[in-house]
Amino acid sequence: MLRLESVEKNQIGVYAAALILGAGTGLLSPAIGMFVEHTISLMIAILLFSMFCQIPFLKLREALSNGRFMGALLLVNFVLTPVLVYILTLVFPQPAPVLLGVCLVLLTPCIDYVIVFTQLGKGNERLILASTPILFVVQMMMLPFYLWLFLGSEAAEMVKVGPFVEAFIFLIIVPLLLALTAQFWAKKSAKGSKSLELTAWLPVPFMALVLFVVIASQIGRVYEDISVIIAVIPIYVLFHIMTPIVSRAASAFFRIGPRDGRALIFSAGTRNSLVVLPLALTLPEEMATTVAAVIVTQTVIELIAELVYIRIVPNLIYRDRK
Repeated sequence: MLRLESVEKNQIGVYAAALILGAGTGLLSPAIGMFVEHTISLMIAILLFSMFCQIPFLKLREALSNGRFMGALLLVNFVLTPVLVYILTLVFPQPAPVLLGVCLVLLTPCIDYVIVFTQLGKGNERLILASTPILFVVQMMMLPFYLWLFLGSEAAEMVKVGPFVEAFIFLIIVPLLLALTAQFWAKKSAKGSKSLELTAWLPVPFMALVLFVVIASQIGRVYEDISVIIAVIPIYVLFHIMTPIVSRAASAFFRIGPRDGRALIFSAGTRNSLVVLPLALTLPEEMATTVAAVIVTQTVIELIAELVYIRIVPNLIYRDRK
């Protein structure tokens, strides 16, 4: 009989298979890729609902009162990360449309599936969940300033905040309210309790589905713009190598524990790629294709990096204290 522990133990293999299958499907059958693209937001919403169902929300007040973590989170995401991105774009200079895509995706911390990866990497997912409204508001305020700083006022004025708001409502607020309803029902009836237990089986298969649909739907854009892609790959790879180091140093400075420190690492290394992609599609047509390809490339590299993070963050970068 299949056990939940067995599913969770073998999740890395499941995710790797989903990535490979998604890439093969997207390259061999672009029509399927275009079809599944419309399911990305729904899959992420279901994934987050299942994740939220496992979180004891009564303890979120404790997470919100963690001033040291919040200080480290804001410092890493909105000061140290922009500095890192600025240095990387100086070392690997890019034309304006490409630089716009790089800035859009690397300067916006993730507010959705980072919660899932944080849990898989043995981090404090409650802290990340509690911080999502703060990250959302701050990035909305700071992104135009960052784009003006990196690219000038014209680029900053092109960005619309509508997709950010829509994503926050659909991917965070709605699944959160449904999960709270499920938890309340579980307290009131045996049937509700059984239903809540069943949601524990959903995160692994839906994480695999998210990986599959993202790669299958976006790999074609990466393949078609290969010359642009090759130029930005070093930026993304070095970003994902450096952010755990920067975050680990910040954790030591703020003296936060292993689980909180891992949460900080995952927040710094996980970007808002699936939320900023709609922003790219609102740009002028010639620019939109290039910017979208640059963002999608980051998504592919990030998903691979996350699978590595799940292993090395708790076992090497930030181990439990003895």
